[in-house]
Amino acid sequence: MSQDREVSLNKYLVEEEYQGERLDKYLSLKFPKLSRSYIQKLVKDHQVSVDGKNQKVGFKLSSKEEVIISIPEEIDTEVLPEDLPLDILYEDEDLLIVNKPKGMVVHPGAGHSSGTLVNALLYYAQQGSFSLSTINGEIRPGIVHRIDMDTTGALIVCKKDDIHIDVAKQLEEHTITRKYRAIVYGTFKEKKGTICGPIGRHPIDRKKMAINEKNGKPAVTHYEVLKDLEGYSYIECQLETGRTHQIRVHMTSIQHPLLGDAIYGPKKSPFKLQGQTLHAMEIGFVHPRTKEYIEFQAPLPEYFKDLIHKLGK
Repeated sequence: MSQDREVSLNKYLVEEEYQGERLDKYLSLKFPKLSRSYIQKLVKDHQVSVDGKNQKVGFKLSSKEEVIISIPEEIDTEVLPEDLPLDILYEDEDLLIVNKPKGMVVHPGAGHSSGTLVNALLYYAQQGSFSLSTINGEIRPGIVHRIDMDTTGALIVCKKDDIHIDVAKQLEEHTITRKYRAIVYGTFKEKKGTICGPIGRHPIDRKKMAINEKNGKPAVTHYEVLKDLEGYSYIECQLETGRTHQIRVHMTSIQHPLLGDAIYGPKKSPFKLQGQTLHAMEIGFVHPRTKEYIEFQAPLPEYFKDLIHKLGK
């Protein structure tokens, strides 16, 4: 799920009359108030299991199979425009590229009903007399992908639904260039590498992600050391996939957690940091309207540059 929320757990034994029924259609019948597209998203997000296994949307059910679906509680909040600073790297009639600052949540969720990027975007759109895409519902207008609260950097924001659908397809097909910069603990023997490990919910701590061979989604991260630091390394990570906390989980899995990441790394950092040192530096994709490849860079935050200088050999 995009934000940590309370969920309702629902279990069903498939009745004989639904033998051979598609999984998504079966759940639509059980939950008539939920849209089919939302149910399909829950299936794709591994919030639905059949006899303990994740299945595809079109999976054909057999009678007496156990279907479990986790449905997040609705967020009862009105998303209001707020006059908050926006660092816009690019804008045209179809989309924006914004440089998200540290400490800003992308969209409203539990504990974050205001002060989010969406609140700022709604105000900006209001002032500019344009709309944001509606594909992801009322609390996520314009948002086609996201980064963590304490991760900085470039995000695509869509103004129109057809543009949103096209960008989302590029994300799903892993054709969008996404390069991140990070400072991690330790030094590397090999200066380049690739980490392949499926990512899913941690089996015990449900607020964390983990490499999960049984229920995780495929995830691939390429990394390269840009600079050796004193006890640390400044690296670039390029994503093939975009799983929740992917870089944080993958780098921890090879004993190089991100500096400042108290969830996946050491609880205490030797520096006064607000979360992990991770920056979405570069994003490139085919513009849905012009069909031309475009690429943008978000400059490193000052705190990040200062750390590199301080830790430099």
